[in-house]
Amino acid sequence: MTRLTVRIDLAGDAAFGPGKARLLELVDETGSIRAASAAMGMSYRRAWLLLQDIEAVIGSPALNTRAGGATGGGASLTKRGRAVLEYYRAIERRATHAAASELRALARLAAGVPARANTSFATRLKRSSS
Repeated sequence: MTRLTVRIDLAGDAAFGPGKARLLELVDETGSIRAASAAMGMSYRRAWLLLQDIEAVIGSPALNTRAGGATGGGASLTKRGRAVLEYYRAIERRATHAAASELRALARLAAGVPARANTSFATRLKRSSS
C-alpha cells in the first residue's frame, strides 16, 4: 500500500512525525509508556526521550503520569497532548487527500504498470524542473 508520511518541522530542530504520533496513540491505548515503547520495539528510555521532545515543543506536559507501585502506574494524554495528536492526524489526512491521484500514479509505477498519459501533470512537472 502506498501512503504519504508527514513530518512537520517546527521552530529550531523540533519535529513531529509519524513515530511520535504513534507513540502518543499507543500510550493513550495502553495507558503505559512501557507498553507503548514495547509495542514500538524501542527502549523505555528512547520513548521517554521522545515524549520529552514532544513536551518541549508544545511547552507543557503531553502526558499525565501516575507512579507505579502497589496501585500500579499509568499514563494518559493531557488535553494538549491529545490536541497535538489530533492536529497532526488531521494534517496527515488532508495531505493524503490532496495528493491522492499522485499517490495512485506512483503506486502504479512502483508496481511496473505503464504510466497513463496525464498531459497536465507532465506539463506541470516539466515546468517545475526547468
